[in-house]
Amino acid sequence: MATIVGIQFQKNGKIYNYDANGLELRLNDYVVADTPHGIDLGQVAVGCRQSEDSDEAENANLKKVIRAATEKDLQTSADNRAKEREAYQVCQKKIAEHKLDMKLVSVEYSFDSSKALFYFTANGRVDFRSLVKDLASIFKMRIELRQIGVRDEARMLGGLGPCGRPICCGSFLADFQPVSIKMAKEQNLSLNPTKISGVCGRLMCCLKYEQDHYEQTRKIMPRVGREVSTPDGTGTVTDLNIVKETVFVRITNGDSSEIKEYALDKIEKTAVPAPRTDAPAEEGAETPEGTQPEKAEAAKQPESARKDQNRPPRHAKGGKGREAVRPGNRRENGEKGEPSRQQNQALGKPVMRENPNRNQAAKNGNVPEKQEKAEKPESAEKPEKAEAREEKTPEKKAEPSSNWADAVRRAIDSINE
Repeated sequence: MATIVGIQFQKNGKIYNYDANGLELRLNDYVVADTPHGIDLGQVAVGCRQSEDSDEAENANLKKVIRAATEKDLQTSADNRAKEREAYQVCQKKIAEHKLDMKLVSVEYSFDSSKALFYFTANGRVDFRSLVKDLASIFKMRIELRQIGVRDEARMLGGLGPCGRPICCGSFLADFQPVSIKMAKEQNLSLNPTKISGVCGRLMCCLKYEQDHYEQTRKIMPRVGREVSTPDGTGTVTDLNIVKETVFVRITNGDSSEIKEYALDKIEKTAVPAPRTDAPAEEGAETPEGTQPEKAEAAKQPESARKDQNRPPRHAKGGKGREAVRPGNRRENGEKGEPSRQQNQALGKPVMRENPNRNQAAKNGNVPEKQEKAEKPESAEKPEKAEAREEKTPEKKAEPSSNWADAVRRAIDSINE
């Protein structure tokens, strides 16, 4: 079984597990260990502990601590911190000279002073190739610029949060968890950005801490607006207190109402009444299938017929220039006026009309009209038309039509004869 120790290489940074390599290390001791970026000086953040048998495969890949830090190692680290402050000032001047839109956050030297790492923030991509060349010519070492986010900047700089305590990411929070505005809504917090944002300008990381409790508690608590049974009677839920697990219920007594707070174990949800399935016996009631008899018959009709039935008549609306149909109207009394809609539908069909003069000539035994035109001149045709008009005029006077629709129908019947 191996002895595992947790080492932290940056202030408020991530803690990495290392094999103690047989060394007796205590909390806050300094050690020299190998990292992906080379040899570095770290501090023990988690004391030594024995590994379990189930983690043998993971423990086999752990790196070992090289040695405990000596006085020389500590002095080298102190010299590097002084060089970092000087490099920060130089880099600030070079950024201003190149007029780059970036903000320098911090500078970090490697333990062996072979590389300098500059951390900065920017709104977008920055072309810093010329800046790297100038810094490399000044410091005579490998220069690396790394862009970070606003949360990483807050972790490096530190500070106090709205609660008055040191910010979580700068004190104990190792990894950043995703935070959404939905968490603030479920916790009934104010959606004012200044109240739910941290020093980094993003949503506070502490919104994630109680989110699991809120989600689990809401599943067993009644929703707002539902009726519940309480020791004082039936009421309606108006508000919830997730932290205390209490429910505010409005109880109505006659014309007055009162809101009381109850614990979750003292209320019961009322059963929702099931919908009625029996068919009522009244006329026009719905059938078991859920449709009325009239609606069932209408559903069998074609779609075009149903549209005509549901469409209101044009003259039903008493608009400007139109007369509404009322009892005693001249259209219902059969007086002369505009034809009704049924008459318009009957007359809307195409009708083959013929000249009545031609039929009169056929009755008299004369030749067809086309042959007459070919044989007789125009002067002989005119008297025939005049005689036809004279014969037609007495018929109109003898039998006056009630309206023009009857006259047209009578003319069509005479033509068909």
